[in-house]
Amino acid sequence: MEKAPINWTNMLLFSLTPALALILVPAYGYFYGYDLYEWMVFVLLMGFCGMSITAGYHRLWSHKAYKAHPLIRIIFALGGACALQNDILSWASGHRRHHQFVDNNDRDPYSASRGFWFSHIGWILRNYKSGEEDYSNVKDLMKDPIVVWQRKHYLSLLLIMNIGLPAFLGFVHGDIIAGILLGGLLRLVLSQHVTYLINSIAHMWGHQPYSENSSAKDNAILAFFTYGEGYHNYHHTFQWDYRNGIHWWHFDPTKWMISLLSFAGLTRDLKRCNPAQIEKARLELQYLKATEKCERFDIPESWRLRLETEYEQLLQTLQLWTEHRQAWYEAKGKQLQESLNSLDQLQLKHGYKEVQYRLKTQKQRWQHLLRDLAQPHPQLN
Repeated sequence: MEKAPINWTNMLLFSLTPALALILVPAYGYFYGYDLYEWMVFVLLMGFCGMSITAGYHRLWSHKAYKAHPLIRIIFALGGACALQNDILSWASGHRRHHQFVDNNDRDPYSASRGFWFSHIGWILRNYKSGEEDYSNVKDLMKDPIVVWQRKHYLSLLLIMNIGLPAFLGFVHGDIIAGILLGGLLRLVLSQHVTYLINSIAHMWGHQPYSENSSAKDNAILAFFTYGEGYHNYHHTFQWDYRNGIHWWHFDPTKWMISLLSFAGLTRDLKRCNPAQIEKARLELQYLKATEKCERFDIPESWRLRLETEYEQLLQTLQLWTEHRQAWYEAKGKQLQESLNSLDQLQLKHGYKEVQYRLKTQKQRWQHLLRDLAQPHPQLN
């Protein structure tokens, strides 16, 4: 690995703040203690910083997965300064390069191919060539007055948000030092490393249900610590989606917040990937793995033909389901305008439900086929 020049500002910041947190936070707690209010300040500021990065820096500005009211953008800009992970423009530029050149050691700013340490924090501590600033990919953000304002006043904002705000919250409660130690120092260290877990662990541990074109993995456990960012294989496959966890049971508080804000008119144009497109990506990967196994273990040709037939039929039904689904949703819209008669509505609904059932049956048959293939000595039924 190249020995790039040390970035002494970052080296000191990321060395001293954890060391001070390890010493001062428990020492003050031992001698003076922390109460519920001070721990609540810590938790709320953790969430404020974390969600400003995930919902703001990441899904709003880097990927433009939705649009937000200026008030929300200002809040995210302040929270991003509190997180101390650089200004919006620099963060988004680096993140867009990460997606464009993922796992390319020469061009991905925090390539996981260079190991855990590099992708987690090493890329920040030295001035690597892969991390050189190039704002040609964020010209759209240069037109955002809030992005420009935050960049211009970033130093003042980070001091206000990391020292002034925790000190004020501590002063209100009668303990400025406790406010700075928990709401400032400890929160800063933990919130930064929570974000960096996505660059490191989410590219190393987990599974890949949608694509193997990058090292990005889905990790449900990590999602609990990163405000829903743990579904990283999905995100790298469908990066324009405002969701990372697409199912209702997926823990993705960032998604929930963006959705709730839309009901209040504070977010809009929330982008969602078509369900058929998601399912097609999953099926393609499953088919690819199955055919590779057939070739690797010299499984009889009859298996390959069965796989190909089932796969093609499933794709055809999926396409048919997509068409019926679109027609049904369009019909429901027309129904509101009272331009569709009852018979047409029933026919469309019946057709949609019929294809939906057929798709469900074929998916069950496909999964059964894959399970049989996973056996040591697969046998065709």
